[in-house]
Amino acid sequence: MIAAMPLMIIPFILYNLAVVGLLGDGGIAALHHDVIVLSMLSGAIWSMALGDLLIVVALVVLFFEILKATRPGSGNLMNHILSMLVFIVFLVEFLLVQDAATQVFFILMTIALIDVIGGFAVSIRSAGRDVSIGL
Repeated sequence: MIAAMPLMIIPFILYNLAVVGLLGDGGIAALHHDVIVLSMLSGAIWSMALGDLLIVVALVVLFFEILKATRPGSGNLMNHILSMLVFIVFLVEFLLVQDAATQVFFILMTIALIDVIGGFAVSIRSAGRDVSIGL
């Protein structure tokens, strides 16, 4: 049952923790605070804000979600249903919560949608290869 849990809930929880203030100062301004600052060999300064880091985390999570969709098993259907619910929660929060009306949250919501569509597409494609019709 744990394997059926959608991993996209991780960026969702991290975003809400950041906005509430448990990962920083709180509020939308917390998404703009730099968490990584590096001096490059060219002399340029490269920085990554918390919001950007959340997007990178979501992309890594999406990779693992697509890998999970390729596994055969009965947990796939439950994973797809829960992934759809996570996307619906993203959508509802985006529409109803003022602190969720940001570009970062919209990108996270889009990644959750790609997770749902990609998971279904991969599962359908792999299921089609598993079916053999004897003549």
